[in-house]
Amino acid sequence: MATQREAEIRKDVQTYYGQVLRKSADLQTNACVTAAGPIPRHIREALQNVHEEVSLRYYGCGLVIPECLENCWILDLGSGSGRDCYALSQLVGEKGHVTGIDMTEGQVEVAKKYMDYHMEKYGFRAPNVTFIYGYIEKLGEAGIKNESYDIVISNCVINLVPDKQRVLQEVYRVLKHGGELYFSDVYASLELPEEIRTHKILWGECLGGALYWKDLAILAQNVGFCPPRLVTASLITIQNKELESVIGDCRFVSATFRLFKLPMTGPTEKCQVTYNGGITGHEKELIFDANFTFKKGETVEVDEETAAILKNSRFAQDFLIRPIGEKLPTRGGCTALQAKDIITDPFQLAEESDHMKSRCPPDAAGGCCDTKKCCKNYN
Repeated sequence: MATQREAEIRKDVQTYYGQVLRKSADLQTNACVTAAGPIPRHIREALQNVHEEVSLRYYGCGLVIPECLENCWILDLGSGSGRDCYALSQLVGEKGHVTGIDMTEGQVEVAKKYMDYHMEKYGFRAPNVTFIYGYIEKLGEAGIKNESYDIVISNCVINLVPDKQRVLQEVYRVLKHGGELYFSDVYASLELPEEIRTHKILWGECLGGALYWKDLAILAQNVGFCPPRLVTASLITIQNKELESVIGDCRFVSATFRLFKLPMTGPTEKCQVTYNGGITGHEKELIFDANFTFKKGETVEVDEETAAILKNSRFAQDFLIRPIGEKLPTRGGCTALQAKDIITDPFQLAEESDHMKSRCPPDAAGGCCDTKKCCKNYN
């Protein structure tokens, strides 16, 4: 049974997202507004097809649309008004499926309201999206079966649940072997004091329940996931003087991580891999995370963990993977894995990203996409 404190938090969050917040402009911090960054063209097009009311009620802290999605079954934790679900439904296609689960009935109602609109717009003969009212730490009670999804996503929601390990355990259960949790969330620079953890507005703004970033790796590996792989990160600013005084010296960051559930196999080893360029929207290069970018035709030496992920996940079909030393037919040269510091600290990555913003190169559509604007005004 949930503790009284957990029940109070759940009620407060439902009220905040069901009644207090009517649009993203009502937020008092930028924790739940995606930071600026380039978005692939095919994803921008998918987002632009989402109905305006659904988009205006979007409160995510990152872009949780990974790569290689055709025909996948995807579960969205805390799907809200359905923005990410409807974008993903286009990308998985009619043979794929997207399920959204949310504990705020008003948000689920908005999502369901526009089901026919989106299916007609996409030209799908039957809906490939389902919305469920339920709790992300109780996926079994919502009818979600073991090993039934290829990918689970979550956009700024896990922080709203007090028992985060239980959420990760449920995700691990419903993922297929080789599956992935691809999620954005808010993290703290230190263990949060009681004053922050019990503040109703800070909970609603995704700060009061933020996990100390170093604890994510501990929780994930306790459950059985591979170590977290950091993808993107951006610093959070507070737009309220009163809240700033409560937070004090604590800093917050929104970060995207990937967690893989790999089958039990024997010892892993370093490998050399060549990306074949077959993933939609990433034909020339695949930015896998903050530390690894694979260019088409280029052979790269990868560490044991990365090799195991590429071999045993949905990405296996897009890579030629061979033992180190074996000659590979490739158009590019062989680039050995350089000794470097692997970035795992989201605050470090966020600070480095801030330094790079002024030099952000134009994307395929010309210029860096301001995601905050994209999320609020698609049409």
